[in-house]
Amino acid sequence: MIGLVARCFGSDTLPPSPAGRGRGWGLDASLDARPIGLAPPPQPLPAGEGLKSLRSISRRTSKQLRDCQAGASAIEFALIAPVFLMMMMQIFNLGQLVYGKVLLAGATEQAARSSALETADTAAADAIVSGIVRKVLAGATITSTRRSYNDLDDLGRPERWNDANANGTCDANEAYVDENRSGTWESDVGTSGNGGAGDVVLYTVTASYNPLFTVPFAPGSWRRTTISAVAVRKNQPFANQASL
Repeated sequence: MIGLVARCFGSDTLPPSPAGRGRGWGLDASLDARPIGLAPPPQPLPAGEGLKSLRSISRRTSKQLRDCQAGASAIEFALIAPVFLMMMMQIFNLGQLVYGKVLLAGATEQAARSSALETADTAAADAIVSGIVRKVLAGATITSTRRSYNDLDDLGRPERWNDANANGTCDANEAYVDENRSGTWESDVGTSGNGGAGDVVLYTVTASYNPLFTVPFAPGSWRRTTISAVAVRKNQPFANQASL
């Protein structure tokens, strides 16, 4: 503060120092000449001291980084979050799949019962199945097939033939019985359609849909799920059953 006063008003306005050194009240001339507010210039370190200081700083920094826990939660979250999210997506997809299969099975049974009546309307029955299933499986592609048989024992049975070479199929001009009147030997004796009175009908419904969540980078086949349901019903005897 005294040096500032001396610089503002000049040294002539201040009385001489008691010791007769410099200007001002007992101030050293070298201090008067130094710019006010500036620290003294740094002194050079002895030989080797700078390298020791760097090593010391490096050790302290390494220890601080090693012991520091800041950011650990973020790294753990980055590792766990993708796996957790994929698990959650698959849980939702599984729930949709199970619920969809339950609804499809129930709707198929309902449609099969209504189609066994004399007043059966297969198109209306198929529409009922589609309406029920699409409430859960939005945008699903639903297809259905009906195959009729004369009796329960005929389900999945091939037409009778003389298997001369015992290879399980009708070939090499082997004789066969055209039971379903298709003109060729078939491995399934049933006929397409809802059949007639007293016939056994195998009703199959298939639903193909996109799940709620798609697994990233998964093959395209994983992005489409297909489920099916089967119901077997015997048509009411509202008339005489046609014979084969």
